[in-house]
Parts: sequence; structure tokens; C-alpha cells
Amino acid sequence: MGLQDKMEEKYRTILMEYLKEQSEQTLYQGQKFTRELIEKNISPEEIVSLHKSLLLDLYPNVPESIVHSFDVLLEVMVGYGLAYSEHQSLRSKQLEYRTEMEIAANVQQTLLGTSIPNVPDLDIGALSVPARHMNGDYFHFVQDDNGCVNVAIADVIGKGIPAALCMSMIKYAMDSLPENRHAPHMVLESLNRVVEQNVDPSMFITMFYGMYDPESHTFHFSSAGHEPGFYYIAETDEFLEMEAKGLLLGIDKKTKYLQFEQKVKPGDMIILMSDGVTECRTEEGFLERDALIGYIRKYIHMEAQEIVNNIYKDLERLQDFQLRDDFTLIILKRNV
Repeated sequence: MGLQDKMEEKYRTILMEYLKEQSEQTLYQGQKFTRELIEKNISPEEIVSLHKSLLLDLYPNVPESIVHSFDVLLEVMVGYGLAYSEHQSLRSKQLEYRTEMEIAANVQQTLLGTSIPNVPDLDIGALSVPARHMNGDYFHFVQDDNGCVNVAIADVIGKGIPAALCMSMIKYAMDSLPENRHAPHMVLESLNRVVEQNVDPSMFITMFYGMYDPESHTFHFSSAGHEPGFYYIAETDEFLEMEAKGLLLGIDKKTKYLQFEQKVKPGDMIILMSDGVTECRTEEGFLERDALIGYIRKYIHMEAQEIVNNIYKDLERLQDFQLRDDFTLIILKRNV
């Protein structure tokens, strides 16, 4: 007995049992049979034709109008079958793309991974969460031979795999910088030339680069069009905006960047972020910077990492747990 005959015989048995008993158990057998039909690539229109022929065998006196109605159902099922096959194909491709994106995200995490340095008298907290699979934000720490802590935070204007590849190139370029070129303005100038020569003109990168000197407790910093951070002065309990304007990376390879410095006293904090923090969208619009300061004040008594984690949880809740943009927040807090 061939496959077609086996399918017909099985369907005939299910149909006759149900017409005789109308039991739930028979309907359940029908559901199981459906999965078997799909596995055997039996099309919906073939099942309709089978049902029609079986019905005529069982009830030869079925009204002609009922018989003709199956012709309409058959045509509907032909269209349905084609649409269903296309849907299944698209779904299969979507699953493939999702798997590839997950692999790419894991590779990105490995390539761009960084560790928070352990520095006496300096408490550091950092968190970066992508809105989707791939992260368009990037942060990196480097501790040089003099004990200085270098911190970079960047944001690619563009998302997905191109942004991830961009960030990988930036990290490689940073790792390749000679030891004597870690002054923030020199780092940005070097990276700017790399980006201008190697990145598509439609993609730009903002970056903030800072260097904390634990000997003098001074924070040196430069910015390439990045979201301005905050400086918290413990003595006066006030937040100041760290204004360090500069052209985005990749626009003009001859761009020069200014360097600024800030003395860091006990209790002071440096807060760096991507625009995914300040552009958090609520029902009332974007999050105001004063509101963000309010969240920081709420947890200011905690350790740096706890502050970062709690702010993220609050802003995530504020957006109904749906990030609209990549979120990156870094806090450097001097203890003594």
C-alpha cells in the first residue's frame, strides 16, 4: 500500500469514527493526523479532495449543491496552501537570521569585552544594555603602567551588524595605540583618522574619552560630539554638566580636539552616559536631565555599581521594559 493509500485509509477511519460517535478522542486523533500530513507534505487541497470523495462514498445522495460547495473550498485551500508554504519559508528564514544575530551578538560581546579596573580609592560602576541583539554603544577601560585609568564611551549613529563591526574596529585601533598616546585629545585625533579612512561616510561615531590620574586625582577628558556627562561636587552637593564639545569622529581627518581637566575630591562623582539614557522616552516625552539627576540622587549613597544598576531598573520600568535605544551608564566615584 502506497503513502497516498495509507493516508486515505487513515483519514477514512477517523472520519467514520467521528460521524458515528462524535467523540473528543476522535477529534484529538485528527489533530495528531494533521501533524503527520504536514510531515508527509500533503497539501490542504489534497485533504479537501479526499474528504469530498469519501463523503460521496458514504452518502451517494448528498445534494449536488453541497458537492459543488467543495469546489469553492478546494480553490480557497489552494491559495491558503501557497500562502502557508510562503509563511513557513519566511518563518524558517527569520529563525535563521535570529540565530545568526544571536551568534553575532555573542561574538560582539567577546570582541568588545572589557573589565572594570580595580583602583584604590576609586569606585567604578558600568552597565551597557543593547535595545536589540546588537549593541550600538561601546565602553572600554584601560589601566596603563602609571596606574592611570582610561575610560572610553562611544555610540555609533547606526545600528545592527555594521555598527558592531565599526565598534570592533574602534577597539582594535584603541588597543593598537602606543603607551605614550593615551592623552584623551590625542586618542580622539588618532581614532578620528582611522574612522575617516575606514568607515562609510553615512556612519558617524560619537565618543567621550577620559583619563583619571590617581596620583593627582585629576580627570582629563575630551569629547567627539558625545552626550555630555555630569560631574557631582560632594562639597556643595551640586551637579555640573561636563561640557566638552568636539566634532564627531569620521567627518574631517584633520580635526583637533580640546582637552579639559577636573579635580576629583572625596565623594565626587563622574557620570558618563550614552544618549539612550538621556533620551529615555516616557508618556510625557524624553527624560529631562534634571529628572535623571533626581534618579542619581536617589541612590547616591550606594556604591557606584549599585547606583548604575538601580538607575537602569528605574528607567527600564519607566519605558514599560522596552528600551528604545541602547543604554550605557558609567560612574566613577572617589571614596577618599
